[in-house]
Amino acid sequence: MTLLGHDRAWSEWRSAMGGERMHHGWLLAGRKGLGKASFAQAAARELVGAGPETGDHPDILTLTYGPKNKEEAKKRDDGKPFELARGIKVEQVREVQRRLTTRPTVGNRRAVIIDPSDDMEVGASNALLKSLEEPPAGTFFLLVAHNPARLLPTIRSRCRTLRFPSLAKEEMDNLLRELSPDTDIATRDAAIAAAAGSPGNALSFVALGLGQAGQLMRRIVETGDRDFSLRGQLAGEIGMKQDIPRLQAILDLARAILAERIDQAGPDPRILVDKHAELVRLSAEQPTYNFDPGLLAMEIGTLLVSAGEASERANG
Repeated sequence: MTLLGHDRAWSEWRSAMGGERMHHGWLLAGRKGLGKASFAQAAARELVGAGPETGDHPDILTLTYGPKNKEEAKKRDDGKPFELARGIKVEQVREVQRRLTTRPTVGNRRAVIIDPSDDMEVGASNALLKSLEEPPAGTFFLLVAHNPARLLPTIRSRCRTLRFPSLAKEEMDNLLRELSPDTDIATRDAAIAAAAGSPGNALSFVALGLGQAGQLMRRIVETGDRDFSLRGQLAGEIGMKQDIPRLQAILDLARAILAERIDQAGPDPRILVDKHAELVRLSAEQPTYNFDPGLLAMEIGTLLVSAGEASERANG
C-alpha cells in the first residue's frame, strides 16, 4: 500500500522492518489530515503480517478517544453520536498494558497505535512512558501526533520519528483528480487552496462543495466589491443553516486566500497579518456565533477587501 506523498516514510519504515533490530517506538509527526492514521493502520498490518485486507486484527491494539462514561458507551437509540472524552485516559493505557502481558495471538509481533498521542492526560503519558522504557517482546508502538511538542520529551526521545510533510499543490491536484474525478475545477482549486497541503482536509472541502464560495472570495479580493453584490452572493453560499463543518471550511478557505496575499505583500505585511488574526478570531468564535449568514459574509468580505487593498499598497 502507498499513501500519496509519503514514499519516503514508507521506505524508512520498510527498511527498518527488514533490519535485525527494529526500533520499538515510532512517532508519526505532521499536521492533521496528512494520512498519518492511515499510514499507522497499514504499517501495523504489515508488521503483524495481516496483509492489506481490512477489519480488526487481534494483534493490533488501537488507543484513541472513547465515550465519556459507561452509560454513553451503550448503544444509543436516538441516532445521536457519542460525546467523546477529551484526552486519552490513564485507564485506557493501563488496559492496553494489561493486554500486553499475554503473547501475540497470531504471530510473534504486536502493534499498538495511539491516536492522537499528543492529547493524553498526564497520567496516561507517564504510564505509556513505562511501556516505552521496557517494551514487551515483539511489541511496537506507533504514536500519531499532530503536535509532537505536546508529548513528554522522554516519550519523544524513546521513539524514532517519521515526518509527514504537507503535500505540494501538484500532488494535491493529482490526488483529487484520482479520488474525486467528477469534481469541477473551481471546487478542486478552492479545496487545494484551503487545505494547505492536507489531503484529508482537501477531500473534506470537496465534499462540502466550496468551489463557488472560493471563486466569490477571490473576486472580492481582486475587485474590492464596492457594491457589496459579491458579499451578498457569498451569504447565499453560506446558507441559512448553521452547518458547523461547512462554516469552518469557508473560514479556512478565506484564511488560505489571505495567506496567499501575505506571501505577496513584500517586506512589511503587518496589516495583512492583522487581518489574518481577525479571520482566526472569527474562526474561533464561529461555533458559538450568533449566526446570520449575511453578517458573516459581510465580515469575511470586508476583511478580504481590506487585505486586497493593503496588498496593493505594499506592492506599490
